Amino acid sequence: MTRSNPLKKFRASTLFLTSFACWQLGWAQEKPTSPATQKCCEEHKPKGESGFDHARMENFARRADKLLAPPSAGKAAWGILVVDGESGEAIYEQNADKYFVPASNMKLFTTALALAQLGSDYRFHTTLETRGTISAEGRLDGDLVLVGRGDPNLSNRKFPFVKEPETDGPPEKVLLELVDGIVAKGVREITGDVVADDSYFPRERYPTGWEVDDMVWSYGAAVSAIVVNDNTVTLTLEPGAQPGYPAIFSIAPWTAEFTVRNDAITSPAGMKADLTLTREPGAAMVVIRGIIPAKSEPRKLVLAIEEPAEQAATLLKRLLEERGVRVRGVARARHDVIAEPATAFQILSEHVSVPLAQAVVAINKMSENLHTEMLLRAAARQSGVWSTPEELAKFPQAFYSAAGIVPGDVIQADGSGLSRHDLVTPRAVVTLLQYASRQPWSDTFYASLPVAGVDGTLMDRFKNTPAEERIHAKTGSVEHVHSLSGFAELPGGRRLIFSILANNQGAKNHEATAPLDAICVAMMEELGQASPPTHSHDYENQPQF
Repeated sequence: MTRSNPLKKFRASTLFLTSFACWQLGWAQEKPTSPATQKCCEEHKPKGESGFDHARMENFARRADKLLAPPSAGKAAWGILVVDGESGEAIYEQNADKYFVPASNMKLFTTALALAQLGSDYRFHTTLETRGTISAEGRLDGDLVLVGRGDPNLSNRKFPFVKEPETDGPPEKVLLELVDGIVAKGVREITGDVVADDSYFPRERYPTGWEVDDMVWSYGAAVSAIVVNDNTVTLTLEPGAQPGYPAIFSIAPWTAEFTVRNDAITSPAGMKADLTLTREPGAAMVVIRGIIPAKSEPRKLVLAIEEPAEQAATLLKRLLEERGVRVRGVARARHDVIAEPATAFQILSEHVSVPLAQAVVAINKMSENLHTEMLLRAAARQSGVWSTPEELAKFPQAFYSAAGIVPGDVIQADGSGLSRHDLVTPRAVVTLLQYASRQPWSDTFYASLPVAGVDGTLMDRFKNTPAEERIHAKTGSVEHVHSLSGFAELPGGRRLIFSILANNQGAKNHEATAPLDAICVAMMEELGQASPPTHSHDYENQPQF
C-alpha cells in the first residue's frame, strides 16, 4: 500500500531502531553497468518520429525542466521518462537510466508478472481438511486443518471493486462460511486440534528492507499463505459517557495475539484529541494513552497481526465453538511442510476466490502491499518451492527479460515496493508498461490503475485539471519517496507512457506530490490541447520543496 502516516491523532512509538546495509535514498545511484544509455539530448530536442508538434514538445520540456529545478523540486532526485505510446519515441527524459527507490510503483512489475504467469482467470483455493474420520454422531476423530494457498481476500471485501473499497458482513466472513460448511456436514465435535497451515509459502513474514515501524500498521502486515482480513484487526476508540470517564475500545475481528491496556481518558467536548498508541514488535500488549473529547467521532486504527496463521487458528476455533462445535484440542499453526501419514485427506469445506483479474484491480487501485506479496509468491509457487528470499527475488527475472527490460534495471527485494532495497530505473518502468499494453491481459492491467480524480489512490488528485480522468497511473510513496507511472490519454486519442520517480524529498503530503502532478498537467496542456495554454496551472505555483 502506498505508505502514509496511519495516524493524524495517534503517534506510534517503539523501542527498536532499524538499520539496513543498503539504504538507497541518497542521490539516485548510477547503475553498475554501461552509463551511455541516456537518449535525450541536452536541450531535449524532439526527433519528430512521434508526430508531435516540435514547438509543443519543446514547450513541455521547458516546463518540465523548470518544475524539476530549484526552487520547485529543491534537493530531491528526479528520474523521468515520457514516451509516445505508439512510436516509443522519447518525448522527455531526465535520469531515465539511473536507479531510484520506486515505492509502490513496484506493484506494476508484480501484478503484470502475476497476470502473465497465472492468467486473469486464476483463482485461489482455501480449504478445511482432515485426515481423520467422522462418525455418524458428528465426531471428527483427528485434526481440522485450515490450508491457505495465498488468497489475499479472506475477508468481507466486496467485488468487483468500484471506485473505493466496500465491505459486506463481518471481517471474518470467509472463515464463518468455511465453518458453516463443515457444520452443514454434521460435524459437532473435533477430538484433535484446529490447525492453520500456511506452509504453502516458505516462512518469511517480513521481506528484506521492511522497517520495524511498518510492522505495527496495516500496510506492514506480516506475509503468510493465510490472509484473514488482510492480517489486521481494527481497534476502535470512542469517548466515554462524560469527561473523566475512561475511553471505550473494541477490536474486530477478535484476536488473542495481544491485549490492550487502555489509559485513554475522555476530555471535555471541544478539546483536541491527543492519543498515543504503543506496541513494541513481538509484544503481547498494546498501550493507549491520552485524551479523546466527549461526543467526538470514534477513532479507528488498523493494526497488523504479526503471526497470521496463529491468529487464523485461534479465530477459527472460536468461531467453531460459537457455532456449537466442541473442540477438545488446541489452536495451533503449522509453518513447515511435514511428512503426512498415508491416510488420504478429505476436504470438508472450500472457499474459491474471485478471479485474479478482480483481485489485481483492488491491489493497484488501493495499493495493497500484502496482496501484492501474495501474488509474487503464488506465481513463483507454480515453479516449485524456493529455499531463500534471494531465490524468490530471482524468480521474476525471466519475465522481465521477456518484457525487454535491460538486465540489472530492476533490483527487487519484495513484491509491493515497501522495501527500501528495491531499485528500478524509469526506463525499466516504461518498458514494462509498453510490454503490458501489448499483452492479452492488457485491458485487465490497464483497468487496475487508479484514474485521476476518479478512484483509488488518485481519487483526490487532479480534480478540475486537464489531467482529470486522463491519467491512469500507479502511485507510490514511502518516506522521502513519491512515484507516479502509467498512461496519459491525450485528447484526440494519442497516448503517452510515463514514469516519474522522486527520491530524497523533504516535502510531505500535497507539497511532495505537487511537482509530479504538475508534470502530468503540463503533458496535457502542452501535448494534448488544440491551442497553447495561456497560463500555467496552479500546481506550478508551489512553495520551495
